[in-house]
Amino acid sequence: MRDDFVFVDEFVPGMRWDAKYATWDNFTGKPVDGYLANRIVGTRALCVALEMAQGKAASLGFGLLLWDGYRPQRAVDRFRRWSEQPEDGRTKPRHYPNIDRPEMFEKGYVATRSGHSRGSTVDLTLYDLATDELAPMGGHHDLMDPVSHHGAGGITPAAARNRQYLCAVMEDCGFEWYDAEWWHYTLKDEPYPDTYFDFPVA
Repeated sequence: MRDDFVFVDEFVPGMRWDAKYATWDNFTGKPVDGYLANRIVGTRALCVALEMAQGKAASLGFGLLLWDGYRPQRAVDRFRRWSEQPEDGRTKPRHYPNIDRPEMFEKGYVATRSGHSRGSTVDLTLYDLATDELAPMGGHHDLMDPVSHHGAGGITPAAARNRQYLCAVMEDCGFEWYDAEWWHYTLKDEPYPDTYFDFPVA
């Protein structure tokens, strides 16, 4: 691993994670190329900002759960190859019920050059510190649908409020949100804005 990249859980004590692309629980239906360990990796700058965000979330009664951080370019390349394969229906109902695989790229849900590969982007959600239960957010990770957009209709008032909490916390700590995915945030002052890395998460 590069010197400026670290395991987030080692630098942000108490951070929870579930690295979806290292598991079978993702839109491809199997672990993705480059994810050899169920860990979240990111730059040291990302970790500093996430520790601040964790503190702000705690003041609201929430913890942060990370789903993804640094993403090797080989994983992004795998997403492209997967999108070109025939539909088998295994993950479509949960992850992309209203679009076809190639539309993931056309509609901006998946990119051929992902900000994740620069090391300072995260996918995350909130959980209730009192119960350890995930907060209702009006949809799960990688639900590629308009309901996942910021400001989307059709979700409960509680979910809309929780999205606003997450957005406020992340913006206060130096992150920018991505319009099509309520869970996706990038550090504004990312240290490698033009570099797409490809070392494995291992």
